[in-house]
Amino acid sequence: MSGSATSQPGVVTFDYSTWSALYPVLASSTNQTQASDYFDQAGDILSNTPRSPVQNLGRRARLLNLLTAHIAQLNLPADAAGNGAGVVGRVAAASEGSTSVSLDMGPTSQSSAWFMQTQYGATFWQMTAYLRQMRFVPGRSPRARIWP
Repeated sequence: MSGSATSQPGVVTFDYSTWSALYPVLASSTNQTQASDYFDQAGDILSNTPRSPVQNLGRRARLLNLLTAHIAQLNLPADAAGNGAGVVGRVAAASEGSTSVSLDMGPTSQSSAWFMQTQYGATFWQMTAYLRQMRFVPGRSPRARIWP
């Protein structure tokens, strides 16, 4: 859908050079094939079709690139600071002897927990808050029922 050379109207195509410029730390450990696959996975989370709830292609590209970075960070080997090894949230408590740090992201829901594992996922979650609000779609007006 997105990692290919063909482009469809209303669909964001993955551009590794742009992504690697935005996330150079991840690009050094993620090759183009892996990043393209992560982009396709991101498209499973945020629709990358002409009927996507995010109609602005520039905004959708930013969101999909953030999701790609989030997935790439989670899939990095542990020796490359992967598997969510980066810190997200504010420092709630810290000790010095034997070094202990406690982080707090504030109240999180079950649906946000996966995104809160990396700074990229937390940013995506915040940027898509408007998509998780109720949307009212009015139906047809009822037909007037006049007694004969």
